[in-house]
Amino acid sequence: MTRLRFVMPGYLHEATFKGDIKSVLRWINLDRTEDRVNAIPETSEKMDTSLIQVAAIGCQAALVTLLLQLGADIDYRNNAGQTAISLVIIRSPFASAEDRNEVVRLLLIWGASFFSNSDSSRESFVCRARNDCQHELADLLESELGGRRCEIVNLSPRPELNGKTCVADEYLPGSNQYRVTLETKSKEALILDPENMRRRDRTPQDCGCYIEFRNGRTIRHNFDSSEDCQAFVSALNRGEARPAVTEEAEARAEQAAAELLAELGLDGPPSGVRTGDEQAGKPKKKKGGKKKKKKK
Repeated sequence: MTRLRFVMPGYLHEATFKGDIKSVLRWINLDRTEDRVNAIPETSEKMDTSLIQVAAIGCQAALVTLLLQLGADIDYRNNAGQTAISLVIIRSPFASAEDRNEVVRLLLIWGASFFSNSDSSRESFVCRARNDCQHELADLLESELGGRRCEIVNLSPRPELNGKTCVADEYLPGSNQYRVTLETKSKEALILDPENMRRRDRTPQDCGCYIEFRNGRTIRHNFDSSEDCQAFVSALNRGEARPAVTEEAEARAEQAAAELLAELGLDGPPSGVRTGDEQAGKPKKKKGGKKKKKKK
């Protein structure tokens, strides 16, 4: 096994586990020529777990997404041969089933692999999910395209959807079909046969949607097509100025963040992503200090 060369400072392991996005991104951006996004701990006591593995164990979905967008190795295996997806399934006992489910689905969309004859095998994941009474997740993991991002192909009833991407949210064993959600702003739900789906994992250049961390919060950008998303990411990579974002447009983008869990087959706002409603409900800080009395 090839050991990753760059090491993270001690404080960053805890910051990553807790989902401190600001601290993690600040450290990574100190020198983008170094492979900091795939850094490992300073000591071997933590089994050489990479940043994305630590974020996955902590069930920090927003941070996991940001690391993947920056090029984190989703299939990196630590000293015990474990990957990010195996760690979140096996080593997140204190996380809720909902949070674990969210991160597992996220990693599947980005192409997390299974490795036979190990803790990272498909059979191991299915067994653990069933033991935890997560039978829907077990069915998803057991199926070939369950949880995966796919491209729609050869769909003669609706040819306009051919080439569009979707996420297989649920496997329907009775009919051997998938309930999918289109990766468009409409988020249309469909039932598709496996022969109309071709796996197309998310990549940093083709990520389907884009999570941005700005002004201390995460904002999700949705697109009507994969081409629009790729153009957006390409513009960012070239350092081109972003289009002006009004408060109204930003509020819409934040509201769209609430749809992330719908895409993952869950309810509620994703971990680390605040919606417009939460911003509106945030209490205002009162100015401290007593008023000075005027002298007569």
